[in-house]
Amino acid sequence: MLFLRTFALMERILLIGSGGREHALAKALVASTSCDKLWAAPGNPGIEREAECVQLNVADHGAVAKFCLKNDVSLVVIGPEQPLSEGLADFLREENIDVFGPSKSAAQLEWSKGFSKDFMLKHHIPTAPYRRFTPTERAAALDHVRIHTLPVVIKYDGLAAGKGVVVASTRDEALIAVNDMFDGAFGSDGVVIEGFLIGEEASVFAVCDGRDFVLLAPAQDHKRIGDGDTGKNTGGMGAYAPAPIVTPEILATVRTRIVKPVLDGMREGGSPFIGCLFVGLMIDGDDVNVVEFNARFGDPETQVVMSVLNADVAALFASAARGSIDASTITTVAMGYACNVVLASGGYPDEYAKGLPISGIDEAEADPHVTVFHAGTSMKDNVLVTNGGRVLGVTATADTLANAVRRSYEACAKISFAGKTHRSDIAAKAV
Repeated sequence: MLFLRTFALMERILLIGSGGREHALAKALVASTSCDKLWAAPGNPGIEREAECVQLNVADHGAVAKFCLKNDVSLVVIGPEQPLSEGLADFLREENIDVFGPSKSAAQLEWSKGFSKDFMLKHHIPTAPYRRFTPTERAAALDHVRIHTLPVVIKYDGLAAGKGVVVASTRDEALIAVNDMFDGAFGSDGVVIEGFLIGEEASVFAVCDGRDFVLLAPAQDHKRIGDGDTGKNTGGMGAYAPAPIVTPEILATVRTRIVKPVLDGMREGGSPFIGCLFVGLMIDGDDVNVVEFNARFGDPETQVVMSVLNADVAALFASAARGSIDASTITTVAMGYACNVVLASGGYPDEYAKGLPISGIDEAEADPHVTVFHAGTSMKDNVLVTNGGRVLGVTATADTLANAVRRSYEACAKISFAGKTHRSDIAAKAV
């Protein structure tokens, strides 16, 4: 009987995704005592070291469900936002497959900035003042930015791979951003125009079961392409955790004034949130506001949060997916510190070359405290090459943040590919 009980707790997991976030999740899942087998669809060359990669068309929900049923998959973990916004979690649940990831309606917190802002207003969650404009209201949006105080924040209402936000410091910048978004720079959704918040940004992940939740180590991302937070927004150029700006008092505020009201409001609205709720914060002293919600783990924050987490992640995600989160699966949310530096292709976030050979990863990982997470890589003629704007996430752990930063940059120096670029000031403020 003991054998049967132990076997029943073992998870056969399918991870959806192919980026650095999914590589970090794969590494954490496969290291879990309760993980029996891990597949990834489609995965990448780094994930292939942790899991069996399978070529599934994740947009074909029936094919994903068929794979799960054929292989006795007990849990599906959905990494990226696109499959969530397309309802993959809903389809799999209808097939009685447990999923760590919110339904399409719950994921509106990410894929519709307008819905998210309206939800926060209704449930008294602190955020910046705003107005939303539908795809037919270009003229009204332009009129609004002409009289708005500066700086002003222009957000594309739908998904934009982390790039659909412009902080405009001049009137011309604001007008250009609005016109670009209405002209289809990111799609055919409208825009949200909101006030500029002063402070420092930070990220907190809540693992949720629809009613209850646990918070993981807070992190700080670096969105801008250039040192000193200059240049264009990107998907993220580096991160570190835990972020000292998120004090215990701030975390208490996040629990009571943000995450709990979100879960209560979503459940009352008939869309319980099951999965990872990403809370993007703006912190100014004791003042805390929500910049954005995401309906999944962030990238590159996941790489550092998972690197300091001591937990049976597979059991944690499975318990949340089944509606009864088990906090005892976590030993500690932060063992030391972690720093991640993103190595990007020259030209990112604009045009960049692909297919450039990469070398030096083995040398970088000769340090046992360093993990190189693959974000935009592929294999070509048995050679690892670049295949994206953000290519690698070089992550190091240490007992202090300063040592984690030092190790990460020392590892970065050992990795080469043509056009390699990165920021040189990740975590500098905190250090």
